[in-house]
Amino acid sequence: AIKEAGEINDFAHNKSNIDYTKFVGGIYSSEWFWAKILHILRTNEDIRKDAYSWVEHTDWIPALLTGNTHPEKLKRFRCAAGHKGMWNEEFNGLPPNDFFKSIDPLLDGISDRIGSDTVTAEKPVGKISEEWASKLGLSPNVIIGGAAFDCHFGAVGGGISAYDMVKVIGTSTCDIVVAPKDEFGDKLISGICGQVDGSVIPDMIGLEAGQSAFGDAYAWFKNIILDPAVKLINNSSILSESVKNNLIKEFSNSLIPLLTSEAQKLPVESSIIALDWINGRRTPDANQELTAGFMGLNISTTAYQMFKAVIDATAFGARSIQDRFTDHGVEIKRIIAIGGVSRKSPLVMQTLSDVLNREIIVCASDQACALGSCMFAAVAAGIYPSVEDASSAMSSGYDITYKPIPENVKIYKELYAKYKTFGTFIESQTGGN
Repeated sequence: AIKEAGEINDFAHNKSNIDYTKFVGGIYSSEWFWAKILHILRTNEDIRKDAYSWVEHTDWIPALLTGNTHPEKLKRFRCAAGHKGMWNEEFNGLPPNDFFKSIDPLLDGISDRIGSDTVTAEKPVGKISEEWASKLGLSPNVIIGGAAFDCHFGAVGGGISAYDMVKVIGTSTCDIVVAPKDEFGDKLISGICGQVDGSVIPDMIGLEAGQSAFGDAYAWFKNIILDPAVKLINNSSILSESVKNNLIKEFSNSLIPLLTSEAQKLPVESSIIALDWINGRRTPDANQELTAGFMGLNISTTAYQMFKAVIDATAFGARSIQDRFTDHGVEIKRIIAIGGVSRKSPLVMQTLSDVLNREIIVCASDQACALGSCMFAAVAAGIYPSVEDASSAMSSGYDITYKPIPENVKIYKELYAKYKTFGTFIESQTGGN
């Protein structure tokens, strides 16, 4: 939905009296609600003919479990509506129908069939229906709570408080910050994935950013190397099928650990710079048309050096997000990491600490997003009076700390400057908006 997102941005910035993208960083993304809807309506005649309304998955599950699935009556939750749907109290809800209809008549009437009210995720939305209580073997008295995106629950599961940044690090990343409303004031943070009152913790501004590829960048590099080997093994006439399968499995499981161990032996200084935009750029300044690249390769370059450059690139992308917050007057107090990469790769995490020049603490739970959802459920069920109370009582704490190494910090500062220069050039040549 890249084309559709571009049309939404063009209309909001140049043809509308109000810029309805201003609370989603000023750039509407192809990953989000209205761009996807418009793309599907244009390309799928059957759905276009039959669809009455559209529902976020986060909104649908509580509706389904409570038996309240009428599109105009089901609960719409603040997190999805604000970060992806352009909902904001300043607009009295969603942008008006005329805004959407002017972009494309196919959107006419949809916003009127969604409703303007939203609910924060700690609110109970009803009891489980008899049908689902029976299917799941649960008591009919089970309370169904509200919903939010995984990384927003994960931030609470990770113990977020004012001006912390929780980095949810997996295949991609989400970076979540919360700020008190009275202190945050009327700031507008450009190029992030939104700033929404109550999207993370009620009565605080929730700020979201992130990278389109993090662990996925490592997996891409692994597959570049692995694919030819797999084809050669499968085409071998001297290996049995069982040996082929076992060899491919061993290669696949061993390749990232091997690349990591060899990259760890390399000096921090490097002549190779890579970009992390292998799946476009989410933030800062969403642009899904961007491509990645390497700079500084020569005849002696090894796969291990290239892999290290990919790790560095993902850390540099994280640094650009941190800089965007601090450049807009949002000083980050603590950095908390959750997610698979944060617990599995000391090399990645130490690199991240060195590049950010910040201490990083890692949540002890390896399921912080699920833990956060349990905290919200506990509030909805009345076990705790607030999200903060639930978080304090149920927190797993932190069991790993990474601290920046001063000599590495100095080197990475220079490499980061080269990353930004390289990025500016690539953006000017491939996919600049």
